[in-house]
Amino acid sequence: MLESIVTIIEALPYILEGTLVTVATVFGAMSLGLLLGVPMSVAQVYGAWPVRLAVGFYVWFFRGMPILVLLLLFYFGLFQLIGLNLSAFTASCLVLGMTSAAYQSQIFRGAILSLPQGQLRAARALGMSDGTAIRSIVLPQALRLSIPGWSNEYSILLKDSALAFVLGTPEIMARTHFVASRTYEHLPLYMTAGALYFVITLIGLKVLRRLEHKLHIPGYASHGPL
Repeated sequence: MLESIVTIIEALPYILEGTLVTVATVFGAMSLGLLLGVPMSVAQVYGAWPVRLAVGFYVWFFRGMPILVLLLLFYFGLFQLIGLNLSAFTASCLVLGMTSAAYQSQIFRGAILSLPQGQLRAARALGMSDGTAIRSIVLPQALRLSIPGWSNEYSILLKDSALAFVLGTPEIMARTHFVASRTYEHLPLYMTAGALYFVITLIGLKVLRRLEHKLHIPGYASHGPL
């Protein structure tokens, strides 16, 4: 028992460095997912049928493939095929971000569809173009309503980021596995890694919860206007 505690204390600074990499990976992936997911959701709701079909295929592909398979497929396959020499960290952010975009697009799509459709018709009656109405009226409301779903996506993406260690990304799991394979203190070290993931999850959800309360519009519930 004492030996395990000593091992954890000695390894903790090294593992905590991986926490920064994990947080950066999740932040990068969430940001990419947001940048891709919002226009994809708009395209699915308001786009022409070829655009909806293309976005639907993208969503089907990334939601239907395991994260581990996608990481290996892109890093050792498609990225190499097109001549992209990316670091493991960058590749992890890209693959997790593209996957998150598929899920986030459905979160935003549901939020858009939950809004009263009369708002868009009213904007048209006032002389607004569809693009202006979507940017100025639809998206601000939809993004607010999407925060609870976005919180769930954050939790899922944080756990999925642990798989990035297969590419050599020096995040929590990679560093924990490195130490455990040399000290043979697998149980206490992996319990420590689990505790770190738990703490990061709680902190992230707390931040998003505060953001949800800050952006909440009086008269709106999570499903739309009362």
